[in-house]
Amino acid sequence: MQRSRRMMMTRLAAILAVLLLFVAVAQAASPSEDRILGLDRYTSDKGRTLAATYGATLKQINTSIYHCMPWLEVPKEGLGFYKPRDAARDDRYLSLRVYIEQEPSTQFAAMPIEQRASSMFSRYVGPLLRRMTGNGALLNDASLDGFTVILEWLKEAPMSGGRPVHETIAVFLDKPTALEYLQGMVKPPDLADRSRVYGWDGESPLGRLRLAAWDDNFVSTYKVANYQLAPGVTCH
Repeated sequence: MQRSRRMMMTRLAAILAVLLLFVAVAQAASPSEDRILGLDRYTSDKGRTLAATYGATLKQINTSIYHCMPWLEVPKEGLGFYKPRDAARDDRYLSLRVYIEQEPSTQFAAMPIEQRASSMFSRYVGPLLRRMTGNGALLNDASLDGFTVILEWLKEAPMSGGRPVHETIAVFLDKPTALEYLQGMVKPPDLADRSRVYGWDGESPLGRLRLAAWDDNFVSTYKVANYQLAPGVTCH
């Protein structure tokens, strides 16, 4: 009787260990939800209503980038329905901020800021905009006024003991421009012309930037070495 009880307890302990491992793996394979701006952080009913209505869409975008673009990091509260700083009224843009993990390059750092910003715009704005616009109901919602894509990257390798300096561009697209781009009516060069783009060197504002843009297939072809998708995850 005691032997049978010990065997049962051993089996239960083994099952519990497997379940705990499964939970740990599932948690590790999911992005943190603090990347999404919380409902209590919105300052207007318009923004809060959009966030409540499309909460599942925000989670899907966050998860998609986490799994399918693993060299990008969405910071805390980097995804939500923000009001652009230059908006005169309560416009609400679906906003996504990412930090791009890439090796510092002296050649890249030697380029003029407009050229570096143009390269990053061409590489990432289109693919990220497509990931942000998978929900047709959101696209058709009159409360959504546009989209913001914020890209941040390491400018150059820091000197020994020095602080790393990042560069940032914020790209603002009104909804009509975004829709025409998604329909193929606006090409990358025109997308850059019709965007409002602001830059920062570290914490120093650079003002509005005029960028060139071109077709870039980096995102569709780049593969992180030795990276494997979590079971059940597919990327498009």
